[in-house]
Amino acid sequence: MMNRQHEIMIIESVENGPLLWPTIEENEVTRPKRYSELSTTEAIQADCDVKATNIILQGLPPEVYALVSNHKVIKELWERIQLLMQGTLLTKQERECKLYDEFDKFAYKKGESLREFYLRFSLLLNDMNIYNMKLE
Repeated sequence: MMNRQHEIMIIESVENGPLLWPTIEENEVTRPKRYSELSTTEAIQADCDVKATNIILQGLPPEVYALVSNHKVIKELWERIQLLMQGTLLTKQERECKLYDEFDKFAYKKGESLREFYLRFSLLLNDMNIYNMKLE
């Protein structure tokens, strides 16, 4: 079960990078510890690293996910996503402005049937609804 400390560990994983797995010397060979050999705190941090990656990947648009899904280190993944998503807010604002403008100028086109008029208007309202735009 997650608690506040686990949430902090997830955020730290994104900001500072994942757990650097401790090593162990075995037969004069140094190797990383297996998950079962980690201390309780280290195991929790390793789990939080995986959760951080999953949380971020679940919220991505498919085209961005395809570009970053091969990253294993959450900090690198997050930095790559931030770079790819730059300008997304501006694009949303531009789209909203365009939709408001289209709504303001919406009018009947000569020769258009009532059904065609309704369909165009319905599509415009649906697009506006996608962006949670309010008509006042």
